[in-house]
Order: sequence, then C-alpha cells, then structure tokens
Amino acid sequence: MRADAVRGHLDGLLLAVLEPGPLHGYAIIAAVQQRSGGALELRTGTIYPALNRLERLGLLSSSWESVGERRRRCYELTDAGRHTLAGERTAWSEFTAAIGSVLNPATPPGLTT
Repeated sequence: MRADAVRGHLDGLLLAVLEPGPLHGYAIIAAVQQRSGGALELRTGTIYPALNRLERLGLLSSSWESVGERRRRCYELTDAGRHTLAGERTAWSEFTAAIGSVLNPATPPGLTT
C-alpha cells in the first residue's frame, strides 16, 4: 500500500493499536502491520516523531521500561487520547460512508426509481 495512503490517518492508527495497553515502538509497528494483514508497514522514522507529537499533545504518556540490558520507551493512551480515538473513529466512519456512496452508489447515475 502506498505510504501516502496512510497520511492523515497515522494518529488514529497509532491511538488504535495502543488502546489495549502500552507498547514500545517496534511493537507498535508490528501491531499495525499485523492488524492490517501486512498491508501497512510503518517505518521508525515515521512513527517516533508522531508518537512524540501525540505525547506533547497529551494524547499519550510514556515511560521507560527495562528488558534485560535494554531500555525502551513504552507508550500508552491517556484519557484525552481515548477521547480523540473515539473522534477519529467517528470521522473515519463518516469519511468511508461518503466515499463509498460515491464509488458504489446504491442507484447507478442516470437511473431513476
């Protein structure tokens, strides 16, 4: 899938995969890829700036977690992030319904009932 297809929807994707609980960056990438059936492959250069921005906006919080010798930053939704995710889902439903009604009209153009 083209990278520009994700543009404008990245925040919603990140918030959605974090809804079940905290994840670190690579786990977020894997979750998006898995949930999209492999159609979406996000790069670290794409998600980390977005995660940092979402955290600055108060939609995510993060903490450091140690795994053996490694430390990694884990992100989780805040209450504001959950509220924003609900809005993203509503907007997505409205958008797909509008596009769907144009691409797959119930009554083909030129026909009247």
